[in-house]
Amino acid sequence: MTRAVASTTPRSCAASDLGPGDLGAEAVRRGRAGGLAAVGIAGAEAFTDVRAVLHQRRRAGLADAMQFTYRNPGRSTDPDRILPGARALVVGAWPYRRRDGSDGPEARPLRPRGQVARYARRDHYADLRAALVAVAGYLTGQGWRAVVVCDDNALVDRAAAHRAGLGWYGRNSLLLVPGLGSWCLLGSVVTDAPLVPTAPGGPAAPAAGCGACTRCLTACPTGALVAPGVLDARRCLAWLLQSPGTFPEEHRAALGGRLYGCDDCQTSCPVNRLADRRHPAPVPEPDSVAAVDLLALLGATDEDLLAAHGRWYVPARDPRYLRRNALVALGNLGDGDDPATEATLARVLAGDDPMLAEHAAWAARQLGRDDLVVAAPATGP
Repeated sequence: MTRAVASTTPRSCAASDLGPGDLGAEAVRRGRAGGLAAVGIAGAEAFTDVRAVLHQRRRAGLADAMQFTYRNPGRSTDPDRILPGARALVVGAWPYRRRDGSDGPEARPLRPRGQVARYARRDHYADLRAALVAVAGYLTGQGWRAVVVCDDNALVDRAAAHRAGLGWYGRNSLLLVPGLGSWCLLGSVVTDAPLVPTAPGGPAAPAAGCGACTRCLTACPTGALVAPGVLDARRCLAWLLQSPGTFPEEHRAALGGRLYGCDDCQTSCPVNRLADRRHPAPVPEPDSVAAVDLLALLGATDEDLLAAHGRWYVPARDPRYLRRNALVALGNLGDGDDPATEATLARVLAGDDPMLAEHAAWAARQLGRDDLVVAAPATGP
């Protein structure tokens, strides 16, 4: 995503005479007024300890081919690389828990439907970005420089939120915000305004943190949480659904009906479950998509797929990876005797894409339709 730049011009001599405390308090108020569930202020010093962790995990192979903040740890851990002269971070958490009203029981669908993780069901990042832009706009209106960083991998958002006192690191590797859990997206405003940190004594975490709880570690379908707070991306379903190439065969059955993202380490978390119970009844949002018809997806054109799901992270923006994911999910959810499923698998098996044909063959065998694989013409060179 492209950064929203509120201002990168030097501070003018007409800047407000508000003190750092008042300036920061108003910035926090503006963030909350924009819908942020939690807002905090932190210093903009480099995250040198996080940088060391990123390098170590990348060397150990735990990042797999993941880029994001791993691509350039020297950049993503130094706010001064975003805005030279940065002095403070205004960090916000946008809540996305149950905002689409789709988490209750539903009747068994007539056609197989792939599941979408909660955060991706609508463009919550647009909401987060709008709230942060309002904060940045206030700061620039007072004569300071400010840059919004949100979903663009320029900053270690979780570490910034931790430093700002928004929450504590959970064993599921996510930030747990009191009263909200990990059902939130994080972003920051990097500014040269001399704001006073809101948590100078440390993050707002309960003394026991996660206590003795390890439910997220055991709930992970592939054991990707190899230690408390340590994720092996090579086994993480959420990452594998976003990564290029073939979907690892050893993890296909564990994928179940997931099409994009995985929430298991969050739904198993007692902090999140408590937040769910305390949250008022959700209000359905018309543009929210919790599940996608797999057969319809596999029959859609490239243009239609990108129009419907282009805001998701799709490798090289190549829709064939959405089809790859759908084929694995279809193999886990589908009915081999269903004529529409049979026709879809036969069509992909007869197509000219060897990768998709291989995943269709796996799905057909999972559904007891080895005959479709035997009847299919050879693909590839």
